[in-house]
Amino acid sequence: MSGVLVDPSAARPRFRQPCAEDLAMPTPSVTTDQTNQDVLEVFAAHRDLACLPVTEQGKPIGLINRSIFLSQMSKPYHRELYNRKSCIAFMDKEPLIVDAAMSIDALTFRTVEYGEKALADGFIIARDDQYIGLGQGLQLMRVVADMQAERNRQIMHSIDYASTIQRAMLRASREMLGATLPDAALVWEPRDVVGGDFYHFAAFEDGWFAALADCTGHGVPGAFMTLIASSLLTQAIEQIGPRDPGALLMAVNRGIKQMLGQNDREPRESPSASESDDGMDAAFFWFDNATRQLTFAGAKSSLFVLQPADAEGEMINGARMGVGYVDTDMAFTWQNSVAPTTSGTLVFVTTDGLIDQIGGPKEIAFGKRRMREAICANRAASATQISQAVQDAHRDWQGTQRRRDDLTFFCFRAP
Repeated sequence: MSGVLVDPSAARPRFRQPCAEDLAMPTPSVTTDQTNQDVLEVFAAHRDLACLPVTEQGKPIGLINRSIFLSQMSKPYHRELYNRKSCIAFMDKEPLIVDAAMSIDALTFRTVEYGEKALADGFIIARDDQYIGLGQGLQLMRVVADMQAERNRQIMHSIDYASTIQRAMLRASREMLGATLPDAALVWEPRDVVGGDFYHFAAFEDGWFAALADCTGHGVPGAFMTLIASSLLTQAIEQIGPRDPGALLMAVNRGIKQMLGQNDREPRESPSASESDDGMDAAFFWFDNATRQLTFAGAKSSLFVLQPADAEGEMINGARMGVGYVDTDMAFTWQNSVAPTTSGTLVFVTTDGLIDQIGGPKEIAFGKRRMREAICANRAASATQISQAVQDAHRDWQGTQRRRDDLTFFCFRAP
C-alpha cells in the first residue's frame, strides 16, 4: 500500500481576519427605475430601516436617508411633485461604498476619513461592484472594540510570557548570589510586567563579580535592551575576565554601539526617528577575596559604602557618561575606584528608579540623602532588613504618586 504525504498545515483551519463582508446586513434596496412612492412603501414596510441603498443594474450608486427623505416628502406639495419621480431625487449620491474584502482596519480608517455621515448612515458593501448589504457605524465600532480587546489580550499574554523569560534569565545570578554571600539582599521590581533593569552575579575562586544596570526605556523596549546588554556583558566576562569593571564597561559600550549602529555618527548629532540613541547606566564591581577590596566602575551610577566605624558612609561616584548612546565615544574609558572593606562593611548600590521617585509633600525626588538616612538608621540590621527599610521609606515617600521607573538595588555586608 503506497503512502501519501499530507501537509499537516493543510488539515488545520486557517484563521481569517474579519473583513467588511462580515458586517454586510442584507437590507432592501431600490433601483433607479423605482419612484419615491416605492421608497415610501419600503420605509413603511420596514420601520427599523434607517437607510435605503439605490442600485443601477445591481451596482450601488446612492443611499436614501429615512429621516431626510420623509422630511422632504412631508413638505407641502412635495408628494404631488415627487411621488412618481425617480428615487434618485433625494438620495445621497456620494455614500461610502467599500469592497467586501476590505479589512476591518482599513474600513475603520476609511470610515473615519469619510466623516460622521458614514458612521451615522452606514456604508454600502459590494462584491465585484454588486450590492450585497449595508454596514452600520455602530456595528463597526463594536467589532473594532472586540478586535482591540482580543489584541490586547494576546499582547498581555505575550508580555506575561516575556516576563517569565526575563525572570528565568536572571534566576541563575540570584541563586549564585544567595549561595555566595550570606548577608545580602537584591530587589528587582519592574515598573511594568517586564522592565529595563537587570542584574548579573558570578562567583569565581578568587572573588565575585556583580553588576546592576538600567537600560533605556521601560516595559517591552527596556526588556529588549536588557537582553542585548546582558548578553554583551556575559561575552565580555568570558573574553577579558571579571576583575576589571572599567574594561568591562568599555567592552559593553563598544558592543552596544556596534550592534545598534551608533558608531558612524559624530557626538551630539541628532539621531533621526529610525536611529537608536539607546544604552544603559550601570554599576560594575569586583570583590577580591584575598585583599577584601571592592573595585568599582560606574556609568552614571554610584556606590554607597558604610564602614563599621563610619557615621555617615561614603558615596563613590561613577563617570557621568552612560554606556552606549550617541554621545558616548566608542573609546571612552571608565576608571576603576577601589574601596577597602572589613568584616561588617555595608555596601549599597541602586539604579535611579529609587532616588528619582517623586513624592513627599513638595513632590520632589526621594534622593540620595533619604536613601542614606534609611540605611544608616538601620545599619545594625541584616541586609534583608535594611533593604526592607529602604523600600518602606521609598513607598511612604511615593505615596499616591505613580511609579516613575523600574526599581532595582543590591545590598550586602562583607563577611
